[in-house]
Amino acid sequence: MKGDALTAADSAPSRLALIRHRHQRAAVSVGRAPTDVTLIAVSKTFEADDIRPVIAAGQRIFGENRVQEAKAKWPGLRAETPGIELHLIGPLQSNKAREAVELFDAIHTIDRDKIAAEVAKEMRRQGKTLALYIQVNTGLEPQKAGIDPREAAAFIARCRAEHGLAPVGLMCIPPAEENPGPHFALLAKLADEAGLTALSMGMSADFETAIAMGATHVRVGSALFGHRG
Repeated sequence: MKGDALTAADSAPSRLALIRHRHQRAAVSVGRAPTDVTLIAVSKTFEADDIRPVIAAGQRIFGENRVQEAKAKWPGLRAETPGIELHLIGPLQSNKAREAVELFDAIHTIDRDKIAAEVAKEMRRQGKTLALYIQVNTGLEPQKAGIDPREAAAFIARCRAEHGLAPVGLMCIPPAEENPGPHFALLAKLADEAGLTALSMGMSADFETAIAMGATHVRVGSALFGHRG
């Protein structure tokens, strides 16, 4: 199925159509409704002019890695097109919590108490509720953000009891060189044990596997926008 991307017409709208087809096919093949899996178009590092054709093709849900980058382009794009939903999928620094809560509709990278506390404070101050995901470092990679899977249950409990948050789900980024399946299975198990229903997992190379294993949100960037030159 990866070969499909190589034969698609070289434009973001054409690639979006192919990704939607693959998304639908992956869901139907395991008895799921395609509408149960949200496609997040990861537009990090791409400019507004690169994103507009994808918006024109009907995509409304986008993911960004950095608060400052998103702040530079998305207020204008949102002014042009109502109904855009913006997800922060990169690490969040506590000093960016105010701007993140102002700008985003969802944060997928809550992974420590300091961030949980700052986001909770800003949501109260701004009177705004975001969809929050706990990032789990399923591969225990030292260079990667995310809570240790063995500490996830306790952290989720603290988010609820101490910080007053109501996380909706979990997120992971499996090690690039490993089979993602076991990581997706672990994330689904942790979510089920915590009573969480949303699973943000799967990217360009493995989103079909993620859909088969229960993903509710897949984050597709390079297969849609290509690689930055």
